[in-house]
Amino acid sequence: MKHITDIFFDFDHTLWDFDKNSAVSYKIIFDELALDVPMDKFLKVYVVVNVKLWKLFRQDIIDKETLRFKRLKDSFLQIDINYSDDLLHQIADLYIFYLSKQTHLLNGTLPLLEYLKPKYKLHIITNGFAEVQEKKINNSNLSSYFNVVVNSEMAGVKKPNPLIFEMALNMANVSKTSSLMIGDSLEADVIGALDFGMDAICYNYHNEVIPIGVKSVNHLEELIALL
Repeated sequence: MKHITDIFFDFDHTLWDFDKNSAVSYKIIFDELALDVPMDKFLKVYVVVNVKLWKLFRQDIIDKETLRFKRLKDSFLQIDINYSDDLLHQIADLYIFYLSKQTHLLNGTLPLLEYLKPKYKLHIITNGFAEVQEKKINNSNLSSYFNVVVNSEMAGVKKPNPLIFEMALNMANVSKTSSLMIGDSLEADVIGALDFGMDAICYNYHNEVIPIGVKSVNHLEELIALL
């Protein structure tokens, strides 16, 4: 990795603890609206539904508003709760509001960033929504670590589309051969970066089977030994 000068991170599920922050946000909302929702049952279903819909969102099969609404509609129906569309839209709006205020990071995030910051230029490439990601980064006190933050709405495309990687490298003024992508999504972050011509490491947050030849770690602390 001696040729690497710039490291590009994904944000959700890579540095920022999306699952924990999401659960906290929904607990706040259900309490605020006095909704009797079995949290464990809801979250177990919601996590699976959300992953499937995000894949469709990355592929431009559904838009942002459909994702926000349908992940709630489908999850509640699977646990035999049928709320009105108006209430679901209200929950969806409150979720975005409260989610951006949460600050739980994945284990090892801060030690890793503290180690890397003096050695590399650090950046973010995220498919997350522009109005939410900036708040999440700022509220988590992470903005000082990153030089360039590129989201899919800025780029007009989502990872793994090569154009978002190209935009990020241009903004960072760095070449492919000097750049490294680190993220949890094998498809969007790792394969996307490798196909574009960047080096990549998969943070195997989802405990997937990693293809032979693809570098991966199971814990963020392992990256310190590699970098």
